[in-house]
Amino acid sequence: VGCSRRPPSGTPDGAVKELVARLRQLHGDPADAKAAFELLSRRARDNLASRAQRYSAATGKAIAPEAMITPSRFLLRFEPQRYVAQIAGAHALVDVAGLLPGERVQVPCVYEDAGWRVDLALPPLPPVQKRPGSEL
Repeated sequence: VGCSRRPPSGTPDGAVKELVARLRQLHGDPADAKAAFELLSRRARDNLASRAQRYSAATGKAIAPEAMITPSRFLLRFEPQRYVAQIAGAHALVDVAGLLPGERVQVPCVYEDAGWRVDLALPPLPPVQKRPGSEL
């Protein structure tokens, strides 16, 4: 039996690092978007699925939930240098630090589906606006 590399979702810091790497590769390729989508928590994936469903209903064009992850929406505020996880049961906070003192962010993760997932805090969808007099 040879050495096998631990999957990125084997640790919370590995999941965050891999998500950053996959988002950097995101240039409109659906396979890249799907790879990034799979590293997200169920809650984040459900939020993106709801957004895709609403977009599809409004435009008449079906769109996959992972297509809601767009390169134009992803921007690194700094170059990550260090990833350190603090784990408490099925939850973790990954401290991501850059070179400068102000370059720091904490990324929440959750252990689900046999691996660590990045629990991105996406804003909730606002209620659907209905026109007065419409019964739909």
